[in-house]
Amino acid sequence: MAPNEILAILMFVSFIALVFTGFPVAWILGGLSVLFTAFAIVLDVDFNLAIGMNWGYTSITVDRIWNVMENWVLVALPMFIFMGLLLDRSGIANQLMTSFARLFGGIRGGLAITVTLIGILLAATTGIIGASVVLLALMGLPAMLDQGYDKSLAAGTVCAVGTLGILIPPSIMLVLMADRMAMSVGDLFLGAVFPGVLLGGLYVIYLLGYGLVNPDGAPAAKHDPMDWAAVKDLVVAIIPPAFLILAVLGSIFLGVATPTEAAGMGAAGALFLAWIKKRLNRGVMNDVLFATSKTTAFIFAVLIGATAFSLVLRGLGGDQLIERALLGLPFGATGIVISILFATFLLGFFLDWIELTLIILPLVSPVVTGLGFDPVWFTILFAVCLQTSFLTPPVGFAIFYLKGVAPEGIDVLTIYRGVAPFIVLQLIGLLIIFNWEALVTWLPAKSYG
Repeated sequence: MAPNEILAILMFVSFIALVFTGFPVAWILGGLSVLFTAFAIVLDVDFNLAIGMNWGYTSITVDRIWNVMENWVLVALPMFIFMGLLLDRSGIANQLMTSFARLFGGIRGGLAITVTLIGILLAATTGIIGASVVLLALMGLPAMLDQGYDKSLAAGTVCAVGTLGILIPPSIMLVLMADRMAMSVGDLFLGAVFPGVLLGGLYVIYLLGYGLVNPDGAPAAKHDPMDWAAVKDLVVAIIPPAFLILAVLGSIFLGVATPTEAAGMGAAGALFLAWIKKRLNRGVMNDVLFATSKTTAFIFAVLIGATAFSLVLRGLGGDQLIERALLGLPFGATGIVISILFATFLLGFFLDWIELTLIILPLVSPVVTGLGFDPVWFTILFAVCLQTSFLTPPVGFAIFYLKGVAPEGIDVLTIYRGVAPFIVLQLIGLLIIFNWEALVTWLPAKSYG
């Protein structure tokens, strides 16, 4: 094995090991980039870059980071984050909860189904996992527990449904993936629509089945009778998020606006809805702007560190090493894709979706594309696989979000038991998408030819 390949392996292993120290990932990525660049200089290891290993390499790194910061697509990130956080404080979800509860409350598992439907609507308007999980926990968890729901089922439902925002567009994860893979954001948004609906549908089917098999764990709730006034309230509650979804996704899908322009429309729409709800004041704006700046800074810090890390790893031949390792597996092309997804699922137990998106996806995607698979299909598969990382211990962030706001009696073990069936459902959804590629490719093909 060549010296540069040994350094590439050590660099990747060091990254995995240092993640467990709890040190900020952005500093780990950037620090390893500098450290292994120094090793390459001292050991006189040739980089697989046209200019070799000299001060020109530093220029390439700076140019790459500058390209990240002036990337027009990534401007959509802070605006989507702003939109989601502002909607979190607008009261729309509370109105939806009351209206849907009257519609489904009389069904066994109806409150959990209500939380699921609200979560799907929130996913299509916010795309912020933390905001969705916390909001659903504050609204839906006490109501389900008061009606005698099994604690694990209630907690698992909130966690799993809250993660739909990372897949259903407008998803900040898909924006990052499109940027890293030089793909169309619109293609990924369209490709994720049916998979997102599929997962939501699997959740609803499971909750209905749970209510039939274990009625004591998911009882029918006491609710007001359904009448035309309730139907009117439901329609009025759905119109604001529907308006926002149409403004953002409709403008992208119809080709009226770019994803960045649509994100601006979404942010303006969220401001308008908050103003209508009379929730737009200085205190709310200060909180939203601070949280938006903090979240955006975190993502871009990791993005800059990952850019330097990827460049050094590629310079050491890490991408070629991974390609040879994957192609050397004793499987066919399908077996290689399954192996990548399985490894991603395991890495999701320990790594955040941002690291996996910025480090792993760019390394394995060229191999999959070279084997003749559709890149949009594989990227959506990768995204669905990453969704499990929010629920799998020990680094399941949705679990941490829920634990932070959960009432007494909901401990971490209860949440782990609750999310286990939903992880299985996500893997079933992954299997369905794997076998029916048209679930991903049909809508982009029809929209863009």
